[in-house]
Amino acid sequence: MERPIALITGATSGIGAEFAQQLGRSQHDLVLVARDVDRLEAKAVRLRTDFGVEVEILSADLVTDSGVASVCARLAEPARPVTVLVNNAGFSLVGAFERNTIDEEAAHLRILAQTPMELTHAVLPLMLARGKGQIINIASVSAFIPRGTYGAAKSWLVSFSRFANLRYGPKGVKVTAVCPGFVHTEFHERMGANMGGVRSWMWLNADQVVREGLADNAAGKAVSIPSRRYATLMALSRLVPDRLAAAAGNRGR
Repeated sequence: MERPIALITGATSGIGAEFAQQLGRSQHDLVLVARDVDRLEAKAVRLRTDFGVEVEILSADLVTDSGVASVCARLAEPARPVTVLVNNAGFSLVGAFERNTIDEEAAHLRILAQTPMELTHAVLPLMLARGKGQIINIASVSAFIPRGTYGAAKSWLVSFSRFANLRYGPKGVKVTAVCPGFVHTEFHERMGANMGGVRSWMWLNADQVVREGLADNAAGKAVSIPSRRYATLMALSRLVPDRLAAAAGNRGR
């Protein structure tokens, strides 16, 4: 029996690398997508050794048309159909909106919203034809509070996932927006954010985020907020003024 295939963007570090680890452990063959070929190859070797699965690597810059097109082409391959798509690649801008260039903001919006939309559109026909598939979009709790253009893009991704799960879930394709809070990864370091204002209890580990995200997707949930503490915080955020929610969300900028 052929193993299911999972394609993961931003697969060399953080949440993406943890998805590769957990899906590899559950005997999915993998397609790892990122820009850095050396890191892709190193990650692929470890996964093949640890789990005995097949691992393809695909170097692509998902801010560019050519990079997105190369991943869409792989998702549309009928010979080795992708059964799990994890849209994880992304970055955040540490500067204020009015200080960023419009090119920076456009690239930011592209990778957080347009790219997941394009990849989802590419993989859906084969998933619907088989009557089975999983799509996991990595959003953020920032989607639920006023958090600049990062939160705005993640809010779009949550809304898109809710729509897609409602429409395609009954046809066998489950779509989930996973919305973590602060997670121990390279993400904040790479964006140059000062994380000194974040309390220790607010940090999550990537393995919990991925484990709960996969479980919620299997259960058919459109939105997953890993950990009870963040689920509670997001419920409370609806009851407080926007300025207070924004102040909490702007920690670590």
